[in-house]
Amino acid sequence: MLVKDAKVIWNTLRGIVCVYKPADVGCRQVRNTIIYKICSELNEMHCRPPIKRVEIEVSNAEEYSVKVVPNLADHVNVVGPRYQQEDLVCSWANYLGRNTSGVLLFGLRDATKTAKFIRENKPTRAYRVKGRLGLSTDTAFKVGRPVERTTWKHVKYVHLETLLSSMQAAHQRKMFELCGVDMQSQLAYELAVKGPIRPVDSKIPVLYGIKCVDFNPPDFTLEIHCINEYETYLMHLIHEVGMKLHSSAHCTGIQCIRHGCFTLDDALLRKHWTLQEIVSNVEHCNRLLEENKFIVKQENAALQQIQ
Repeated sequence: MLVKDAKVIWNTLRGIVCVYKPADVGCRQVRNTIIYKICSELNEMHCRPPIKRVEIEVSNAEEYSVKVVPNLADHVNVVGPRYQQEDLVCSWANYLGRNTSGVLLFGLRDATKTAKFIRENKPTRAYRVKGRLGLSTDTAFKVGRPVERTTWKHVKYVHLETLLSSMQAAHQRKMFELCGVDMQSQLAYELAVKGPIRPVDSKIPVLYGIKCVDFNPPDFTLEIHCINEYETYLMHLIHEVGMKLHSSAHCTGIQCIRHGCFTLDDALLRKHWTLQEIVSNVEHCNRLLEENKFIVKQENAALQQIQ
C-alpha cells in the first residue's frame, strides 16, 4: 500500500540509497536531482496545515472573546513549500568520475554518518573497463586528442590474459612488501585468509583481481577488483596494457558494477528516481547493510593487524 502522508515518508528517509549514475553526469548533479525529486514529491503529498494561534478580541470594556485561528505567517504561500531542498542532508558514500557510470551510494539525513563510515572504510570495488587497441589519446580516454596509431592484429587473447595475470601477481606481491611480510610465510597466509590486504596509505591503488571478460579485437573489456582507485588511474591502466602488448590502447568506458556489498541489482535506474522507489531502496539497503555487518568487521580486523 502506498503511503501518501508526507510526514510519514519523511521519517522513513533515514538510510543509504543506491542509484545508478549515468556517464557524463557529475555526482553533484545526481545528488541535486535526488534531493529535488524527494522534496518536490513530498510537497505534492498531504502536508501539515498551518499552526494555530490564539486570538483575543475585546468586544467591549468587560467582555473578551478568545478563539483559535490558523497562523497566516506559517502558510505555504508565505513561508514557501513545507519541504525545502536545503532541509534534506545528503552526502555520497563513494565518488565516481564524470566519465564513470555505475553504483553510487548516498546517505540521507542521519545516514550521512553511515555514508562517511563507508567512505572511510574503503570497501573493495569492481569495475568493467572497456578499451580499444590501435589508438592512444592524450587523456587516455575516447574523447581525447589522438596522439599515436599502431597495429593491433598481432594481439591475441592469450597474450592479454598472460599480461593481466602478471599485473595481478605484481600488485599482490607489492602489497605484502609494503606490509613487510614474506609471501611464503605463515603470517602472509593468515592475513590473506582474514580478508583483502589493504595499504596503510589510502592513495596507493591496489588491484586484487583483473581479467578479460570480453575480447573482440580491437575492443576488449576488463573486470577489475581494486581499492583506492580513481577514474584517471583506470584510464591509464588501459593505456599501459596497450603499451605492454606492443600496441596502443585507450579507454572507451568505465562502469562500477560493485561497491562493497552493493551491486548493479541494488541500484535504481534514472527512470526509477521517484520518491516511492527511493523509500523502498532505502529499506532494501538498510537490510543489506545489516546482513553484511560481519563482513565489514572482519575486514576491519585484518586492516588493524596490518597497521
